Amino acid sequence: MGLVCSGKCGQDAVGPEPDAQPPRRPASGKGTKVTPLDDEAKGLAESTGRGARSDREARDAEELQQAQQEYRKEEASDSEDTQPLMPTKTLLVQEAAAGEEPLAPHAHGVSAPNLAFNSRNKMNHLDHSPSQEVTGDMVGQFLKAHPEFLESWLMEQVELETLERWMIRRTQRAKQKSLENGTNGPPVAPAVCLKRSTSKIIRKTSLSRWKFCVHADKRKMLQELTSSLHARPNKAHVLWELAHCISSAVNADGFNLYLVDHVTSTLQHYVETKDGTEVTGGDRWACDVGPGTWMCAWIAHSRQTLRVTSPSHDPRFPRGSPFPEGLHHALGMVVVQSDGHLAAVLEMYRRESGECFHEEDEEIVNSYLVWGGIALHYAELYHSMVKQRKLNDFILSVVKSIFQDMVSMDTLIMKVMNFAQKLVNADRASLFLVDAKNRQLYARIFDMGSEFDEDNPPQASKEIRFAIGKGIAGIVAQTGQVLNIPDAYADPRFNRTVDQLTGYVTKSILCMPIFIRGNVIGVMQMVNKHGGIFSKVGDEEDEESFEMFAVYCGLALHHAKLYDKIRRSEQKYKVALEMMSYHSCCGEEELSKLSKEEVPNHMVGVDDYYFCPLNLEDMEKVRHAIYMFVDLFGLTRFEKDCLIRFTLTVKKNYRRVPYHNWTHGFSVANSMYTIIKHSPKTFRPLECLALFIGSLCHDLDHRGKNNKFMLETESPLAAIYTTSTLEHHHFNQTVTILQQEGHNIFGKLTSNEYKQVLGNIKHCILATDLAMFFPNKAKLAKLVEENQFDWENPEHRLLIEAIAMTACDLCASAKPWDVQVETVKVIFEEFYEQGDAEKAVGKSPIPMMDRTKTDEQASSQVGFLSGICIPCYELLHKLIPNTEPLLAGCKSNLETWKSIASEKKAKAREEEEEEGEETDTGIEEVNGDEDEEGEETVEEIDDDCIDSRDNGDDK
Repeated sequence: MGLVCSGKCGQDAVGPEPDAQPPRRPASGKGTKVTPLDDEAKGLAESTGRGARSDREARDAEELQQAQQEYRKEEASDSEDTQPLMPTKTLLVQEAAAGEEPLAPHAHGVSAPNLAFNSRNKMNHLDHSPSQEVTGDMVGQFLKAHPEFLESWLMEQVELETLERWMIRRTQRAKQKSLENGTNGPPVAPAVCLKRSTSKIIRKTSLSRWKFCVHADKRKMLQELTSSLHARPNKAHVLWELAHCISSAVNADGFNLYLVDHVTSTLQHYVETKDGTEVTGGDRWACDVGPGTWMCAWIAHSRQTLRVTSPSHDPRFPRGSPFPEGLHHALGMVVVQSDGHLAAVLEMYRRESGECFHEEDEEIVNSYLVWGGIALHYAELYHSMVKQRKLNDFILSVVKSIFQDMVSMDTLIMKVMNFAQKLVNADRASLFLVDAKNRQLYARIFDMGSEFDEDNPPQASKEIRFAIGKGIAGIVAQTGQVLNIPDAYADPRFNRTVDQLTGYVTKSILCMPIFIRGNVIGVMQMVNKHGGIFSKVGDEEDEESFEMFAVYCGLALHHAKLYDKIRRSEQKYKVALEMMSYHSCCGEEELSKLSKEEVPNHMVGVDDYYFCPLNLEDMEKVRHAIYMFVDLFGLTRFEKDCLIRFTLTVKKNYRRVPYHNWTHGFSVANSMYTIIKHSPKTFRPLECLALFIGSLCHDLDHRGKNNKFMLETESPLAAIYTTSTLEHHHFNQTVTILQQEGHNIFGKLTSNEYKQVLGNIKHCILATDLAMFFPNKAKLAKLVEENQFDWENPEHRLLIEAIAMTACDLCASAKPWDVQVETVKVIFEEFYEQGDAEKAVGKSPIPMMDRTKTDEQASSQVGFLSGICIPCYELLHKLIPNTEPLLAGCKSNLETWKSIASEKKAKAREEEEEEGEETDTGIEEVNGDEDEEGEETVEEIDDDCIDSRDNGDDK
């Protein structure tokens, strides 16, 4: 039969065909001779050049030209070899069979050479006889009758990309037709989910068809997996959805999904309902992972893909499948997570009437598992994030509850146990604390059950104790290792005595140590997890979450212990303060006696700069102090009994040390009283009040040692106050006295006045530290020299107050000589006591504090008066002229000390000369001028005094 190709066989573009014209016969009614390929190509090219054909027809022309070249090659080949060949590259032209009616040209007007085939798809030689024109219908009938030829020709002639485009267009056409016909889902592509398909399309699965036909299904699968992941982001549900998609893609009749439980190393059959919830009716089917039993267990153990028919007869898994109904052909594969852990086993099956699974089905499953693995991975990430967020919220609530309600250790322990039970879903909880001294564990609240109510907490029972290393909790406390025991009675370390006594059955135990700074301070024990056993690290959250909880639990217990210590220390402090108040407060007898006495209107000599307090008894000094206060400020805004009580308590809080005692405090207050009395308008009323009270209290509780000694010996006071240690303590003692009942002499002042006076008192007391004197003196001297001192400037006034405090603190240097000498004696006695204390701790005191160097007293006094006292009084005299007696008295004493120092040096020189005469070697020493030597000595002493007094020596 002669056939004419329509010219469309080699096109690579597929789409809706143009409307075909009905076949036409030639007007002559005779057969039309086939146009040679050259003429046909030329005619098509010319028509294309003239714009009479479309671009597609231009491509047809190019293909015809290529076919012409191939035709000529075949013709040459046929001339050499007359053997028939298979039609692999082109079709040969042959006349139509005799008697056949000529066919109309192709619908597009492009005819093809006549093609002759034998019944066995063999090519015959070229027949130049007239042939009948072949139509597209005839070509189609021929291709249907010879599918082998069509497949061979397409495989060799058509590019793979062209085939893919054809198949995509074919799929889209089928989907469009199904939508127009009202069907649900494309008839060619696989349905994405079995439960969502109303009609199941039966199709043969092959790798080529899978590759070219399921693009739309892959997209839909990803969309539904994404939606499912957002709605129910858990691993089990994602695997269930993935199993549906894969089962549909390989045209399986059904599937079984087995999830892996890493805690028990088992496979558990998983089934979901239509609404996405797990089917929980009855016990879930499960089996151990391993060979020799079930098919799914063998797949999980070997991690191999399995294709098998009649699995119940396979010796590798004699039990076959646990759900054999309809299962004749099986395809089993494992689902592995990104971290390499086995997630599930997927078992797909077909009935006996269906065909077996092929390699193409494996490829389809693997392709789906790539996308499903991504969804599974992100489901795991999302689940981990949600779990971590819940744990963080839980831990935050624990911390808030623990630290906000830290009332007692028992309350804290109950809260910790309650939260721990909720965290791991345990039935019982116990918390044991470690007694490191006795090597024991102890607990007052033990074996708290799930019925614990925070509103009605159980009462603490009798304390129980047992040795570390005994029982599960004792072993954990000894080793510091977590113990997770799934079967308590199978563990030899478990003590069954408690269960036998109580009737309670212990099944599983999770026991974890609680650390603080690397030491075990407690052990938390959880008993009987609801619904199973406690999971280990890496599987679920029990151990990992509980370990994190144990960190916060340790912090809470540690702070609770500190809180208890602080609370006990606070109570001890209150007791000590009560005792101190009793012993340091004035006696009622003294108070009653002075209260009955009237404050005198005048006391002779008390306002003299040279007033001598050494001859007064302590109570007389109290009377004089009360008189000076009343004389300056009256009793209008102050209560007499309160003032008496305050003054008596101040007297009692001065220690009985050689110099810094009540006598020194009274002397400084008397000196300040004299300055205020003789210069009444220099300071304002509240400033005068702060200056006088500050002077009276400036050395309260002085220990007879200076600041440097406190720092070097690491005194507790030095740990509290790093600078001006003693001065800060003096001020705090003043405030303590004021806060005692009946001692607040400022009780009638306004709030602002009280703050101002108290702040000014602190400033005045801190100014008595000689380390503060030198910068204060430098600032004030500069203001005076530059004539910039302003009495209205608050900072300037604070500077003059500080200098006035120093001047009063050093008032002994300006007293008459007899008072000066007696004062210096007690000063050096206190120095020597400090020197003795320094020697006791292995330190060498400075010469001024060494009692073996008493001859240096005069020299040290010369340096002290000339380097500190005289500059202070000179500066004070410039701003407050009425203080001139202080400067004069200090200068007079300085001259006397210089005279004594010179006499001592002359005597020492004579002694040296006498010693030199006894050991005369004939060499005379060359000494400088006596005056120059004296000046050098004074300078050295001055430096020593400044160094020693910089750290708080306020003599």
